[in-house]
Amino acid sequence: MENLTNIGTIRALLNRHGFTFSKSLGQNFLINPSVCPRMAAAAVDAAHIGVLEIGPGIGVLTNELCKVAEKVVAVELDRRLIPVLGETLGGYDNLTVINADILEIDLQQLIAQQFSGMEVAVCANLPYYITSPVIMRLLESRLPLRSLTVMVQREAAMRLCARPGTRDSSAITIAVRYYSEPELLFPVSAGSFLPAPRVDSAVIRLTLRPPEREPKDERTLFSVVRGAFSQRRKTVLNALSSSLALDKTVVRAILEEAGIDPAARAEQLSVADFVGVADAVYDRSS
Repeated sequence: MENLTNIGTIRALLNRHGFTFSKSLGQNFLINPSVCPRMAAAAVDAAHIGVLEIGPGIGVLTNELCKVAEKVVAVELDRRLIPVLGETLGGYDNLTVINADILEIDLQQLIAQQFSGMEVAVCANLPYYITSPVIMRLLESRLPLRSLTVMVQREAAMRLCARPGTRDSSAITIAVRYYSEPELLFPVSAGSFLPAPRVDSAVIRLTLRPPEREPKDERTLFSVVRGAFSQRRKTVLNALSSSLALDKTVVRAILEEAGIDPAARAEQLSVADFVGVADAVYDRSS
């Protein structure tokens, strides 16, 4: 079905199915015809790529992905959209639509069953309220993925793609850099959606790769990262002393062992810095 970015077509389609937008699910459908082809091209940049799409909505992005990917599996939470997708995308034989929660479904099993012999990329227009949980689940699960190309709130995009050591750096910045190489691709204005959100968006791509430096214990690493950013106005010495419930003299010794200035703040530290601190913490606790 063409013209899926035409407002009249969208309204007629939704009226036929008695569909109304759900604020709780953060539903905003793309009406800018230039966005989805660019996202699809960024996600499918080689031959024989399978795509896992999250939240296809009425299928605007899905339509473009089906044109370029070997196979597309679209996971949609809202069961009301399943018959809508049957109408808009029924002509594609390389598409599977699954009614499920991306945060609950067994992704290892899904990928093994649906994408045998293919490289797999994720592509999605993510609802703002689940951006971080979805991205972190995909990264932490160590799935056999080549990349994540996702549209997120602009502010979130700046954090996700920030360079450690800059003001925009946060706990999720470090996590994303640990698992992948992030790239800010292009902005998307609020007017590109129906209904229009109150904020602009941006498309980013996270190219997965092995960590540049493996910590002795990942759980300790992310505990240290969360603790350091939990009170980002404080020095890393004070923040970690509070969050890890350790005496300041102990934390000072840990930081000095890792070569970190106790007066530094969390956003000044690199991924390698955090790994060094985490390894020193782990050594003292084991």
